[in-house]
Amino acid sequence: MAPPILKLDDIFLSFGGAPLLAGAGLQVEPGDRICLVGRNGSGKSTLMKIAAGMVEPQSGEVFRHPAATIRYLEQAPDFADFKTVQAYAEAGLGPGDDPYRVTYLLEHLGLTGQEDPKNLSGGESRRAALARVMAPEPDILMLDEPTNHLDLPTIEWLEEELRKTRSALVLISHDRRFLEKVSTATVWLDRGTSRRLDRGFAHFEAWRDEVLEAEELEQHRLGKAIEREEHWLRYGVTARRKRNMRRLGELHTMRSNYRGHKGPQGTVQAQITEGRESGKLVVEAENITKAYDRPIVAPFSIRVHRGDRIGLVGPNGAGKTTLLKMLIGQLSPDSGTVKLGTNLEIATVDQKREDLDPEETLSHYLTDGRGETLLVNGEQRHVAGYMKDFLFQPEQIRTPIKNLSGGERARLILARIMAKPSNLLILDEPTNDLDIETLDLLQEIVASYNGTVILVSHDRDFLDRTVTSTIAPANPDAPDGRWIEYAGGYTDMLAQRKGALEERRRAEKAEKPKAELNASAEAPKGKGKLSYKQKFALENLPKEMAKTEAEIAAREEKMADPGLFTRDQAAFNKLAAEMEKLRSSLNKMEEEWLELEMLREELEG
Repeated sequence: MAPPILKLDDIFLSFGGAPLLAGAGLQVEPGDRICLVGRNGSGKSTLMKIAAGMVEPQSGEVFRHPAATIRYLEQAPDFADFKTVQAYAEAGLGPGDDPYRVTYLLEHLGLTGQEDPKNLSGGESRRAALARVMAPEPDILMLDEPTNHLDLPTIEWLEEELRKTRSALVLISHDRRFLEKVSTATVWLDRGTSRRLDRGFAHFEAWRDEVLEAEELEQHRLGKAIEREEHWLRYGVTARRKRNMRRLGELHTMRSNYRGHKGPQGTVQAQITEGRESGKLVVEAENITKAYDRPIVAPFSIRVHRGDRIGLVGPNGAGKTTLLKMLIGQLSPDSGTVKLGTNLEIATVDQKREDLDPEETLSHYLTDGRGETLLVNGEQRHVAGYMKDFLFQPEQIRTPIKNLSGGERARLILARIMAKPSNLLILDEPTNDLDIETLDLLQEIVASYNGTVILVSHDRDFLDRTVTSTIAPANPDAPDGRWIEYAGGYTDMLAQRKGALEERRRAEKAEKPKAELNASAEAPKGKGKLSYKQKFALENLPKEMAKTEAEIAAREEKMADPGLFTRDQAAFNKLAAEMEKLRSSLNKMEEEWLELEMLREELEG
């Protein structure tokens, strides 16, 4: 086992009141892919900042290898003194780092590099910060919610990029699918302490439940032991005084441990307030269109019925929010018609959280300033008790919203939405900043909601668990305004899209003259036969592909050496360049073989 390049042990930190961290630890070795999980407010970001040297603990051991480089993804980047995003990102490079990597990362993150940092949106700022920390490929890369504000194609690109990086990773994210694909170890931060599972996030929840069940059983046994000792004290035969005093002391210790045990943080306890039943037809759109400098929505028609749960996906800028606003009547189409059903009561979660006034208190926001109570499911509730359902403490009743974390703001919006009667839920990126347990609750609410749901999300797991159909761009690589509705969730949409694409390719190939199937190959000499060169290629291409795959694997193995980049950067860069050429060659061979195989099947009937 390689020695750790970072180690935190027995970390203690308190901001007054109950400690935030009390005995927490984190160990990072070369090549680690660690996801840091826990409830909102459990101290995940704080522990990561301690690891990065940005926060000092009150006690505990902190070790960082003197030669190790660490980069931490900032939530609020400081762009002072930088005229362009390119300059900001390049400032994160160290001696010998490749400046081209900044350009490469910015391009894939949807930035040109020439943007003025003063004019960036929140999402653009996060992507610029992501390029800055990833560009130098540090020894340890610490990413706190890296997928926020990224669209699905960019998230999938990021997953692949992180799988290839030589950096050790420490990740915080609410995106289950992202964590499952990237992580190989899990650190669970719970009640101030940490536990480590040397397996990826996919195995975390089953392990967590086992740990909590064992803990509950141990508490039950301790309670029974206390009952037995108390019975002995009251009714047992008096023995030697010293032995009795020792046993009494042990009983006091057991009582202290039992009473002092702090169970896991509670889960959000809430049910959505459903309004009266809407009409059977909720939305009817006929050939609606919208264009600005380019087509956003080409003629699109849809009927949304009561009980439908529809997901909208696509790259940033494709027009998801525009289409959503057209469907619910907030934006008029350039042409076509939108008819809304009867008895609609709409509740909305906006992506930008625009209805949050930072100076407003939690109580005022939840009650609309109408005193100390609110009506929930026909029952008058005191705001403090209702806040407790969403894990807010009674003393936070007068807290300004500006003092809340991102996760707490997300929970607050959910609390308000769930208190209002509705039969049509509009959710625009509802999963941002929610912890996994609260996300579970939202999934259950959406899946069991008797009304209708239209949502925009980049969370693939959330979509798969909730929606009954998915609307996606017909051309995801270059959106042209055409949208298609697919049955099922995100994974179902991908499968249907892949099947339709393959069918279209087969049709296109069948229409081409046989001589054009492979420009470099000779046409068949006789009816129903491949040419000699085509037969040779069909037989030998699999061998060449296997050879190329072996060469790629050999280079991947060499690049996996965590010390290679430090010892010989030129050799590392040479291997990376060779890998790109080999992958390109492999793709061409696979395409050629597929065309020849399809031709063979066609000729053989």
